[in-house]
Amino acid sequence: MAKLNKLLRVFTHEGAKGRRFTPEQELKRTLMNCLLWEDQFYVDGVTLADRIKMLVPLVEPARVAALAVEARDVMKLRHAPLLIVREMARHEKHRVLVADTLAHIIQRPDEMTELLAIYWADALGPMQQRKKQPVSAQIKKGLARALTKFDAYQLAKYDRDGAVRIRDVLFLVHAKPKDASQEKVWKQLVDGTLSSADTWEVSLSGGKDKRETFERMIAEKKLGGLALLRNLRLMQNAGVERATIAEAIKAMRTDRVLPYRFIAAARYAPDFEPELESAMLKSLGGHARLKGRTTLLIDVSGSMTYPLSAQSEMTRMEAACGLAILAREVCDEVEIFTFSSKTVKVPPRRGFALRDAIVNSQPHGNTMLGAAVAQVDAKGRRLVVFTDEQSHDPVPAPKGRGTMINVASYQHGVGSGPWQRVDGFSEAVVAWIAAQEAELH
Repeated sequence: MAKLNKLLRVFTHEGAKGRRFTPEQELKRTLMNCLLWEDQFYVDGVTLADRIKMLVPLVEPARVAALAVEARDVMKLRHAPLLIVREMARHEKHRVLVADTLAHIIQRPDEMTELLAIYWADALGPMQQRKKQPVSAQIKKGLARALTKFDAYQLAKYDRDGAVRIRDVLFLVHAKPKDASQEKVWKQLVDGTLSSADTWEVSLSGGKDKRETFERMIAEKKLGGLALLRNLRLMQNAGVERATIAEAIKAMRTDRVLPYRFIAAARYAPDFEPELESAMLKSLGGHARLKGRTTLLIDVSGSMTYPLSAQSEMTRMEAACGLAILAREVCDEVEIFTFSSKTVKVPPRRGFALRDAIVNSQPHGNTMLGAAVAQVDAKGRRLVVFTDEQSHDPVPAPKGRGTMINVASYQHGVGSGPWQRVDGFSEAVVAWIAAQEAELH
């Protein structure tokens, strides 16, 4: 007969002693870092989605709703919050919060169609047959309220071909327009007469000249920050004047752009690194400062070289570098180290120079996190670790204020004792550290 009275031990994927989490902690850990249905280094995207589905009913409804909102507003995730709401709709206690949560987290029109695609995804048969599956009343209420947020430009921009169209949402939920103007827009949407949005994608797909399109959209301030960063190389290749692009970077809004986006842009358009660095540092202005002495410890092991998603060439290491660049700007006094098979001190440079110092500091080998913590941790200093929390060796408790910032979404973490834990790679993590410390005083 098999023995059941066993001591169950938890280990990370690299073999170090791991740490169990409560269902709420694990849901937050999985949610805040995840790019759903995208394979990661140690776990595939389907496993992440299944884990979220399993955890939602185990967590108090108000906390689940709050996590969905945090994932959308703070971490700027799109698909994961939608999956959370879809799972909330399955459970009676959670269902009452669905409409309010959904109306809040839907911030783009195409998120309504994505929500329905997720809702019907586990039904069998072609998508047209899946539409016959009943949609919960709370989902319909949330979608109806979300529909009223969007104007003609937004609806036209995101009314794309797909198994579910925005007009399908309109037919499904029977939303009431706010006024006669919105009623007219919705009729045009249904009739297919809504004017196409003036975007670079529409212009180029219509055969317009690339250079003229980008120069016009820059002059008319119709190219958003992310669109500008993603198209730098395309604009260069199209012959847009360097001065025009540089001025656009200088004038762009940076308040919703994460540091790692600038790192990605600089990889493909290195000629604009000076302007990108200035914009990145501008985006970091106004952040809460970390007073006193701080040690930053950055993981550069092999698993950190893995892309953030299957569609992205950005790596976890570059995400960690973005956070380190931010932390460097707001720390009064700072020492910076990297760790892999060994621990290396790097100069406290700024911007892209710090990124280069981190990435090139040592070979990307094993993850000796425990040894690194033991080597650099000191009393009277704040220790902040940027990692995916995989380790070959045990991780000791910090001697003082220790924060483990995780840029992955694995099931088990490392370390023990009074580690503060932050999951995700938003610029909000540094403000969170400052807020936590303020509460302790």
